Amino acid sequence: MSGGGALEKNSELKSQNRRRVFGEFFRSTVASSGSSGLSRRKQSASASTPPPAPTRIVYRERVPPSHPDLPFWQRNWFIALLFVMAIGFFSLALFLFLGLDLHQGSPSSASAASSEGVEITYGTVLKLMHEKTKFRLHSHDVPYGSGSGQQSVTGYPNVDDANSYWIVRPELGTSAKQGDPIKSGTIIRFQHMGTRKWLHSHLHASPISGNLEVSCFGDDSNSDTGDYWKLVIEGSGKTWKQGQRIRLQHVDTGGYLHSHNKKYSRTAGGQQEVCGVREKRADNVWLAAEGVYLPVMETK
Repeated sequence: MSGGGALEKNSELKSQNRRRVFGEFFRSTVASSGSSGLSRRKQSASASTPPPAPTRIVYRERVPPSHPDLPFWQRNWFIALLFVMAIGFFSLALFLFLGLDLHQGSPSSASAASSEGVEITYGTVLKLMHEKTKFRLHSHDVPYGSGSGQQSVTGYPNVDDANSYWIVRPELGTSAKQGDPIKSGTIIRFQHMGTRKWLHSHLHASPISGNLEVSCFGDDSNSDTGDYWKLVIEGSGKTWKQGQRIRLQHVDTGGYLHSHNKKYSRTAGGQQEVCGVREKRADNVWLAAEGVYLPVMETK
C-alpha cells in the first residue's frame, strides 16, 4: 500500500470516530435532559389559569307596588288603629269622670277596695251583693212587662258586669256631701251608673213572686221619696263599711230590698227577681262588694 492510501484511510477512520463520539454525546445529552424533567412543551391552560371564584347568589327583595288609589285608612291601617284606640280610652275616661260626678267634691284620691273594713262614703261607686245567692243588684234599660212598666231591676250572676254599679247618694235637702261617712239608720239613695235612674219601689206587684216591685225611675234632676232607702247595719257597726251585712228598708212601703233564687226565663233569662218584702228574712241581707271607694273627707 502506498503512503497516500494510508493517509486517506486514517482520515476516514478519524472522521468515523468523530461522528461516533458526537452521536454518543448527543444521546447522553438528550437522556440527561429527559431525566431532569426539563421540557420545552407549553404548560396546559388548566395548570396556569387560577381556579374560578365561588359563585355569589344575590337575593333581591321584591318591593310591592304602592297603591295610591286605596283609601288613607287602608294604606295607613296601623295609624288608624292607634287613633281609634286613643279615642276609645278618652271616651272611657270621660265616662268614668262623669259617672263619679266629681263636681260635688274632689277627694284627694279614690281607691278600689280590695279588703273588708273600707269606709263607704257618699259618692262611692259599688256593687251590692245578695248574701245568700251571691248575685249582684243589676239594672238595664229594659222595662217590666207588667206592674209599673218602669225600668227593671234584677239579680245578675256574673261579677264583671258594668250594669251592676250604683252610686251612693244622700237624700234630698241634706247638707251631706261627697266623702262623708254613712251611719246606720241614715236615709240614702242609689243611682244606677249606666242609666242615671234611681233605685225605686212602690205598691205594684213584682213579676214572679207578687211582692213589692223594685224598679229604676227618674233621672239626675228627677227624684222623690220613692227613691229613699234606710240603711240598717247588722251587728255592732255604727258606720257603713265594706263587708258588713246590711239591710235596705224602703221608706214609703216599709219593704226590705229582697231577692231569691226564682229566675226569669225570657228577656232576662238566668237573672233572678229582686223585690221588696216587709219582713226581715235571711234573703234580704246584702253586702258592699266590688267598687271604687272614696276616702273620708277630712273636715276643716
